[in-house]
Amino acid sequence: MTAEQDVEALWDELDPARANVVEEVIAALDRGDLRVAERRDGEWVVNEWVKKAILLYFRLRKMAPDEVGPFVYHDKIPLKRDYAERGVRVVPPATARFGSFLSPDVILMPSYVNIGAWVGPRTMVDTWATVGSCAQIGADVHLAGGAGIGGVLEPPGARPVIVEDGAFVGSRCIVTEGTIVGAGAVLAANVVLTASIPVVDVTGAEPVEHRGYVPPRSVVIPGTRPKEYAAGRFDIACALIVGQRSETTDLKTSLNDALREHGIAT
Repeated sequence: MTAEQDVEALWDELDPARANVVEEVIAALDRGDLRVAERRDGEWVVNEWVKKAILLYFRLRKMAPDEVGPFVYHDKIPLKRDYAERGVRVVPPATARFGSFLSPDVILMPSYVNIGAWVGPRTMVDTWATVGSCAQIGADVHLAGGAGIGGVLEPPGARPVIVEDGAFVGSRCIVTEGTIVGAGAVLAANVVLTASIPVVDVTGAEPVEHRGYVPPRSVVIPGTRPKEYAAGRFDIACALIVGQRSETTDLKTSLNDALREHGIAT
């Protein structure tokens, strides 16, 4: 049987005597040999059986103490320990759980990366930023201070949050519920993105609305729009696409240009 077939069989009928099957899948996630979601033919595809393995892992593991220097933890999931071999910089007290993958040259400021997450090369996870379970973060991404990338573990078929290559997620942004942030997009501080919050492109003569998706290279700021309720008219949250990053400039220059042109805080 393949690993996928083994996990599916255990999903239908859990047998603790075969816990090694699940352990091997989580170890493969930790090495980056498996991913919860990946691009195939231009589309993001969820490997549902891998998410099932993570859920089984929680069921099979027992609570145990874990001491790392002066820090003491008590959890079911051990911490990653191969940072030096991976070429990853980790600033205390940053934490990444076993079963997450960190590519070479990732920098973790005091931050948190959960099981099943995949973080691409040269990405910065800044102070108090969180990368939730199964989130897929691309290469050359900057998750600014306090950014919250939500975890999506259940149901197993649900798409995780995806932040594609070169995106900038500003301070205190929240990205949840399987939202895709396209390559090179810039999210200003305090943007909130969920599956239901409208992302409205206001750069043309008529607004164009997206949900759960930010097109590549979009410059996005927080916004509101009015909605009528029985009790009256109230403003509800949305996100506004107010421009595009230039294709002809590098990451630093194009980000600065976006800030100057649109007055965006990050």
